[in-house]
Amino acid sequence: MQVEIIDRRGMGRALLRATGPGESLLALLEEIGEVPLPPYIEAARRRGGQGPDAAAVDDRARYQTVFADEPGAVAAPTAGLHFTPELMEAARAAGHEIAFVTLHVGPGTFRPVEVADPGQHQMEAEQFRISRQTAETIARARAQGRRVVAVGTTVVRTLEASARAHGGAVMAGEGATDLFIVPGARFEVVTDLITNFHLPRSTLLMLVAAFAGREPVLAAYAEAVELGYRFYSYGDAMLITGGAV
Repeated sequence: MQVEIIDRRGMGRALLRATGPGESLLALLEEIGEVPLPPYIEAARRRGGQGPDAAAVDDRARYQTVFADEPGAVAAPTAGLHFTPELMEAARAAGHEIAFVTLHVGPGTFRPVEVADPGQHQMEAEQFRISRQTAETIARARAQGRRVVAVGTTVVRTLEASARAHGGAVMAGEGATDLFIVPGARFEVVTDLITNFHLPRSTLLMLVAAFAGREPVLAAYAEAVELGYRFYSYGDAMLITGGAV
């Protein structure tokens, strides 16, 4: 296989053209590629950090959710890293319905907001797919007045983007969204959120502040720092319920 660079697009990205009778590009990447880790994990390893950030960790196994089903994402939807098969079975046994969306998380999730006015920040579009079963499950929960708990900020953006495009209803289908949720936004679908503790100046933290309010989020982060919580991808998670941390 021959791979030609067609266009360099900055931040380590490029448009490629693959030709030849060899294996598929995806198979080639699986063979020679490396897991694209967030910059803070790479920095920890350069410093010789230990624990979950240490180089001995098998990223192909650890930086992956238990419900991942198909290739396509550049990064893991990290709130899902907290879930195990046992935890999911326990949730089902307690009467919770679990519905899935396909998220092709992109590198833009790591891109900080570097402008003074967040409204000038350009979000990178990320692809998603919502199945008919998931759309029906969410519609049924909303009709019955039950809560819709999103696991991760990318799930929030996916569901809210679908609702905005379809008059408030989450619809089955494929698409891409560059929705940037900032304080002041109105949430149509999601009532509760499980999410990590995020980096400062990140679009993820701004979404969380939009969901729970800036002051409650700052108070939660201050307590997390005081109690020694772990932050970011391999860190701890929090549940934001009904707009309260």
